[in-house]
Amino acid sequence: MTDITQELTRKNHHPAEWLIEKALFISGIASIVFISLIFLFLFKEGMLTFKSVSPLDLIGKWVYDPYDEKNIFKVMWQSVSEVPKYSIVPLVCGSFLVAFPATVISSVFGIGCGIYLSEIASARVRETLKPTLELLAGIPSVVIGFLMLAVVATFVQDLFHTKFRLNAFVGALGVSLVTFPIIVTLVEEALRAIPKELRDASYALGATKWQTIWKTVVPAAVSGISAAVLLGFGRALGETMIVLMATGNAALVTLDMFSSVRTMTANIAAEMGEVVQGSEHYYVLFLVGAILFTMTFVLNICSEVVINKMRRKLRM
Repeated sequence: MTDITQELTRKNHHPAEWLIEKALFISGIASIVFISLIFLFLFKEGMLTFKSVSPLDLIGKWVYDPYDEKNIFKVMWQSVSEVPKYSIVPLVCGSFLVAFPATVISSVFGIGCGIYLSEIASARVRETLKPTLELLAGIPSVVIGFLMLAVVATFVQDLFHTKFRLNAFVGALGVSLVTFPIIVTLVEEALRAIPKELRDASYALGATKWQTIWKTVVPAAVSGISAAVLLGFGRALGETMIVLMATGNAALVTLDMFSSVRTMTANIAAEMGEVVQGSEHYYVLFLVGAILFTMTFVLNICSEVVINKMRRKLRM
């Protein structure tokens, strides 16, 4: 009873703090509610797809080919044809063909840069370089997309003699620029969270600076580094403007990085503005959005689990 009275007295004496506490609590609850409503709305609209489209149609569709005079199972997205085809397979394939190379590129440079900032760079260099890298995240993606479209696409075609000027590789280069700052920041924070005593113990055993970094600090922070890569991959999957402008937007099922592709985000951005509300096409686009939302949501949860595992390990 005394504790409750003291708590009420403390709140009465500090009304501003009580208001701030409640405002923060309401903000946290509101964010959860809004995300849940978005999730429910996407799935509610997406599930209406199955009123007129069978699950098999989302993989491929049997259509009659007048040239071969027989039915052919076509895996393709062709929403405005006489016989609409809504295969999500090319969109998922295109999304991963852009997001995976982009994550690899940004992870290689991002992890290296994070290690440099945390373990090697002087305080003066770190204070200059880190804000500069974080400013890269503030560049509008449409600007990076235009750069890829106007400059990098031609350079890549001249260098590799590609058939398609706009392709998955060009899109991956652009997406890697927006995922790079995220990975650098998270890797640097994960490394700096490693206790100084661990480094001192390594030096005391006669290890050099590089041995300490590669055999002590990096292995101890591998959970945080893995979480950074997962978050970067989720960011790459959700990118829209760069892939819309730089990948060629051809819904092809391919593993060729130099082929034109269409991602889920680019497909929604390109077609949602002109689709008839309540039509079959409209609901399929919402289903694509629900699938994309689920994929990124699962990746974020996995990264949080990995980060929490690292925090518990460091507290032990």
